[in-house]
Amino acid sequence: MLLEIAVFNITSAIIAQRAGADRIELCENPYDGGTTPSYGTLKKVRERISIPVFPIIRPRGGDFLYSDEEYAVMLEEIKLCRSLGYDGVVLGLLLPDGTIDEARTARLVEAAYPMEVTFHRAFDRCAQPLEALETIIACGCQRILTSGQVPNAWDGRELLKQLVHKAADRIIIMPGSGVRSSNCKALAEFTGAVELHSSARKQTPSAMQFEVAGMQEDLSMTIADEAEVHAILAALK
Repeated sequence: MLLEIAVFNITSAIIAQRAGADRIELCENPYDGGTTPSYGTLKKVRERISIPVFPIIRPRGGDFLYSDEEYAVMLEEIKLCRSLGYDGVVLGLLLPDGTIDEARTARLVEAAYPMEVTFHRAFDRCAQPLEALETIIACGCQRILTSGQVPNAWDGRELLKQLVHKAADRIIIMPGSGVRSSNCKALAEFTGAVELHSSARKQTPSAMQFEVAGMQEDLSMTIADEAEVHAILAALK
């Protein structure tokens, strides 16, 4: 069983590697669901982390219907990740009717080669997921990150099981969202998945000693919970 940990900063990437994660999905902006990391983050994470790292290629939060200008940005971000020696990227594009944007996805996969490509949870917003599975396979992606078209992967386990069966080893179905040490083993056994995805996240308070009370801001940071990563790995043994 392979465990991928989603992280939102370099500190969490270091924690995930130290805790024994097999792979990292590298993002920024957790409250937007993850967007493409900055150049500085990409460069320094590649220097510090030795396990496989897949940056997300997502120029903004919101939906997965991208303009021509946003698509051009995604192409440049993929080229950057390839030049920095990354192992893979994570992306997802939809058309207005909820189908997979097959033509542009295939072009991004081609641009990413020899990096692997994960089609992310844009899949959970698509129409006809079993048909979409075939489209994504045709595009050349190596895996799909999905919660089974509901917010929590455990609640989507029936669809996840169908997807694993229909994929028939042509593509990896990787359950993610709400995957914790309390449910990871049961989820893997029920669905037949061979890879799992978790952010194993927690909020850590700011270390600032001085704060302006009138600002009323939450300065806590989303960070990987090292104990939870250890617990997930232990549960999967």
